[in-house]
Amino acid sequence: MVSYRKRGNSWQYEISYKDHNGKYKKLRKSGFLLKSEAILAASKVQTEHPNLTTVQSGSESLVSYYQRWIRVYKQNAVTPITYNKYQNTAKHANELFGDLKLKDLTKLIYQEQLNKFAEDHAKRTVSCFHKQLRACILEALDEKIITTDPTRKAVITGKERLKIAKALNYDDWKTLLLNLDTSQIGEMIVYLAAVTGMRYGEIVGLTPSDIDLKDNLITVNKAWDYKYKTGFMKTKTRSSVRDIAIDQQTVQKLQNFLNLHFLNSNRPIFMNMAGHILVSAEINKMLTEKLEQLGIPRITFHGLRHTHASILLYKGVSVLSVSRRLGHSNITTTQSTYLHIIKELESQDQEKIISILNNISK
Repeated sequence: MVSYRKRGNSWQYEISYKDHNGKYKKLRKSGFLLKSEAILAASKVQTEHPNLTTVQSGSESLVSYYQRWIRVYKQNAVTPITYNKYQNTAKHANELFGDLKLKDLTKLIYQEQLNKFAEDHAKRTVSCFHKQLRACILEALDEKIITTDPTRKAVITGKERLKIAKALNYDDWKTLLLNLDTSQIGEMIVYLAAVTGMRYGEIVGLTPSDIDLKDNLITVNKAWDYKYKTGFMKTKTRSSVRDIAIDQQTVQKLQNFLNLHFLNSNRPIFMNMAGHILVSAEINKMLTEKLEQLGIPRITFHGLRHTHASILLYKGVSVLSVSRRLGHSNITTTQSTYLHIIKELESQDQEKIISILNNISK
């Protein structure tokens, strides 16, 4: 229902409607010099927004709508790590768009802010930010909260990322191992990753009872939640639960480390006296500095896992054994991850096969 009245020298329209809860609300706008202008404006609102609750919703900020959207659609539908990415997008959106209302978001404004975000973020990060925010905006479009898609044909740019080696070669791997002070928590963590291929969460989740120095074994049966600091958690997959054989030198280094640090049998061996465990950013920073000191190409901490697997494969260890040592759920995972190495070794095997066959008649 629409009514019109004159207030002073201007006209006002008033539209009565029901909200989502069935309660009657009123939408008013004044400032029209002529009644005909008020009638035209009210007609336009009713035409463009059959459900007038959307007119009110359009006054909500983009950030507020996005935060509600991820709570409703994502919080219990994705993993905590993925949900954290959505929350990071909310944080960046707040920095870029502030209190900007949904109805005021234009293609130009969106592209300008996307370009601003791209100034100090990698293209992949910008793409992820755009993808998550756009999904929410398209929901608003479906609900007729907005009438056009301001993200349509958005151009994705970003900083070029420095190329980081995936793994070290054998000589650099040996150089790193020989120059680590394994009495220090961070460097011992790096050492273990390089000689076992364990994941970071698995290493920092080790307790004294997981280390069998008599039989030269490390048992992986849990991990540590270093991201959200919730304590011990399950391993990545069931096959991640495994025993890893270690060499005598590693046994000795672990023995020395355990002797140096005050340890509780139920407490991670890499937790310091203040109860702190290094997060991945801290260990990556430490590793980068160490590699730079030694003149070795930079790799990430996860690259130590790739290095370990690559070296074992090059040295002739079977794919099945490498797969089990890494805790992969199946051998296919190992084969797809290290396909380039396997193909290279296959080529060498072909030469060996021909050599064997050539020697039959000799």
